[in-house]
Amino acid sequence: MKSFLFEFWAFLKVRKKFWLLPIVVVLVLLGGLLILAKGSAIAPFIYTIF
Repeated sequence: MKSFLFEFWAFLKVRKKFWLLPIVVVLVLLGGLLILAKGSAIAPFIYTIF
């Protein structure tokens, strides 16, 4: 996983696509939220957002 992050950072630096970083961060956070809330009581409220 660590090498993937270093490679992704190198890609962003070389291609000058720093605008991709906030998009990736938001997608990872939303995915983590959905995974963590899958079995909890707040799951119905999170799924209504989407």
